Amino acid sequence: MRFDPLPLVGIAAAVAREAGDLARNMRDSAVADVDTKSTPTDVVTAGDRAAEQLVRRRLATLRPGEPVFGEEEGGETAAEGLTWVVDPIDGTVNYLYGIPHYAVSLAAQVDGESIAGVVYEPATGHLWTASAGGGAFLDDRRLSVSDATRLDVSLLGYGFSYRADRRQRQADTWAALSTRVRDMRRAGAASLDLCAVAAGRLDAYAEHALNRWDWAAGALIAREAGAVVHLPGEHPALGADATFAAAPGIAEALVQALVEADFARI
Repeated sequence: MRFDPLPLVGIAAAVAREAGDLARNMRDSAVADVDTKSTPTDVVTAGDRAAEQLVRRRLATLRPGEPVFGEEEGGETAAEGLTWVVDPIDGTVNYLYGIPHYAVSLAAQVDGESIAGVVYEPATGHLWTASAGGGAFLDDRRLSVSDATRLDVSLLGYGFSYRADRRQRQADTWAALSTRVRDMRRAGAASLDLCAVAAGRLDAYAEHALNRWDWAAGALIAREAGAVVHLPGEHPALGADATFAAAPGIAEALVQALVEADFARI
C-alpha cells in the first residue's frame, strides 16, 4: 500500500501544533498533577496525557481507522497500512521544570518506516518537518547536516536512561568520549537532538533505550537532511537499542570511537 507523504506532513503539522499549544497553555496546572512510570525519575504530567488524547481525537476525525501508537496510552501498530506514532511531550522533565526545550513528535509510519514526520516546539512555535524523499525543513528553510569531517572538533549530543544502573555505565562511556570530541550536550529531548543534527547544530547524536515515539519523526528529519542514521537493531556494534545520527564526514569515526568506549554494553 502506497501513501503520498506530503498530505500526511500537513495533517501531522496541524495536529502537533494544536497538541503542543494545549500543553503549553495548560502547563501551570499540568505540572501540579504528576505521576511516575518506570522509575521515580521517569515522570508523566497531565499535559502529556491531555496532549496525546487530543492527538488521538483529531486523527480519529482526520484519518479514521488508522491506529495510533503513543507514549502514554500505547496502542498497536498496523499489520498493513499506516500507523501514527506520537510522543505528546518529548522532554517531559524539561516541561516539568519550566525549561522551554520540549516538543510534540508525530510521525506516520508504514511497515515500521517513517514516511512523514513533524516535531513542534510549543515554546518557540518552530516546526521541523520531513517527508520520505522530500527533504527536511525547519519552518520554510531546507535543512542540511554539518560538513564536519573531524571527530575531535565535533559537537556530540547524548542522553541518559532513567535507570540508575544504566546511567552509571552511560556516564563512563560519555566520559571516555569527552576527550575525543570538541564538546558534548545533554539537552533532554531526543526528537530535538535529532533535529539539531539535521540543522547542523549538533554534528552527531547517540543514545540508548529510546522508544519508537522518541525517534519516529526526528530520525526521518535527520536522515532527510543527509545524516547517517542507525535505528535500534540496525547496527549490532552499537548495541541492540542504540539510536545514532551523524554527519556523513564523521559517522564512521564516531561509530569506531563508540565501540572503543564500550557503548554497546550500556
